[in-house]
Amino acid sequence: MAELGFHLGFRLAPSPSIATCSSATTFMVSKLPNDKEVIYGALDRWTAWETEFPVIAAAKALEILRRRNQWLRIIQVTKWLLSKGQVLTLGTYDTLLLAFNMEGRIDEAESIWNIVIQTHTRSVSKRLFSRMISMYDHHHLPEKILEVFADMEELGVNPDEDTARRIGRAFAKLGQVDKQKLVLEKYLSKWKYIHFNGERVRVQRTHHLVE
Repeated sequence: MAELGFHLGFRLAPSPSIATCSSATTFMVSKLPNDKEVIYGALDRWTAWETEFPVIAAAKALEILRRRNQWLRIIQVTKWLLSKGQVLTLGTYDTLLLAFNMEGRIDEAESIWNIVIQTHTRSVSKRLFSRMISMYDHHHLPEKILEVFADMEELGVNPDEDTARRIGRAFAKLGQVDKQKLVLEKYLSKWKYIHFNGERVRVQRTHHLVE
């Protein structure tokens, strides 16, 4: 198994059962060219040796790819998982959306986001909403930010403070300063922490709009 892995450009865990052993380390696509057919072919040959689909190993591989900022590889491996009919976790969707963001593939991110919303609806996490808003903020799309925010409000999901600031900026860019103020007043804490004389001190915010 290990010899096969190195031949294909993977680093495989020494465990004889990657799919079922929680202590197994991960495999890594490392030396293959950026060609869909080559990537998919190698992954297909790898899984052909497994009695069960290596979900755990695939998830761990995506974690490693994320830490290494290998965004294109994340997209390739995740699309391969989808082509095999694998159901992605919300965490994997988060990684994929981040990869699309970093690669500037907004249309594909939106397609995946629509799948997430339609499939999970009431269970979509605050983290995923924040991921989409962060992407739209990164690519200067304030109207899109407000569309996601509208979905959040409809589903009763409150944005974290960083996301609230991005929403506020989107309103400001569209000339809706009154709504910016309402969002910041609603979702930002009335307190913040600063360092003073080497200590962390809680102080009251005086003006949300200058955050």
